[in-house]
Amino acid sequence: MTIGVTLPSGDTDASPNLVDELLAQTRQAAEAGLKSVWFSQLPLSQDAITVAALAGRENPGLEVGTSVVPIYPRHPLLVASAAQTAQAAAHGNFTLGIGLGSKGFLGSVYGVEYPPPIRHLREYLTVLKRVFAGEAVDFEGETVQAKPLGPSTVAGGTDIPIIVAAMGPQALKVTAELADGTLPYLAGPRALSEQIVPAMAGKRVIAAVPAVVTDEPDEVRAKAVEQMGFYGQIPSYRRILDVEGVDHAADLAIIGDEKTVIEGLRRYYDAGATDVVVSQTGMRSSAERRRTWEVISSFGS
Repeated sequence: MTIGVTLPSGDTDASPNLVDELLAQTRQAAEAGLKSVWFSQLPLSQDAITVAALAGRENPGLEVGTSVVPIYPRHPLLVASAAQTAQAAAHGNFTLGIGLGSKGFLGSVYGVEYPPPIRHLREYLTVLKRVFAGEAVDFEGETVQAKPLGPSTVAGGTDIPIIVAAMGPQALKVTAELADGTLPYLAGPRALSEQIVPAMAGKRVIAAVPAVVTDEPDEVRAKAVEQMGFYGQIPSYRRILDVEGVDHAADLAIIGDEKTVIEGLRRYYDAGATDVVVSQTGMRSSAERRRTWEVISSFGS
């Protein structure tokens, strides 16, 4: 069993320098014995690939990755260049996590037409795989054109694992065919065992799970309800929540004492997850984040 965490975890608002804080927390995660740290990406926030590159260089042997970079509206050659740079900086310990994003959430942000998602994912992965394999790229699809002038590889930056935040049947099919695994968020144990793990045919399944070790579970759960309510309005998340049989995304947050959190995480491994990445550990405080990390690191060792 391998276990990691996502950053930011919810307790960086007071920091005068976000990158410094994320790197400091990455060092804390490595010192706690966690195996991986994954950086999230929003439309206007820290650049996840850049921070992962810095974190990987500062923490040799720690897996660093993105959870996840939306492929809309980024061109695959630009993402490939940044990812290869991160892989070289991390000396082979970088994993690229990508996702389709949500048309409803992102469609109005960039002013660029949102492409047919599954076709776009297939073409995007095709280009990324060719670049990462060191192959010549001359690709013209329906949603992606990639015809770089000159070399498309970065020395030290090849052989990058690609993980897709796939949960729906069509996205899982493309991911199983062209990627190295999936990193679903808010896919509970039932959704994992019934839909996601069987579709991935033995590939890596990294379950992203919100969890907090606390002595005040009611207060923390109220915070989770407040922060996670919007997920139920996004169709892809609504569908996966319905598979699990829960009404609210916060129903999947594992909140309580050490035993409660460990038993909750174990259900994900029992459902077939190869890795668990714990998110939102600092949704209320840095003290609870550090306590949660200590607990989960001993569980994953």
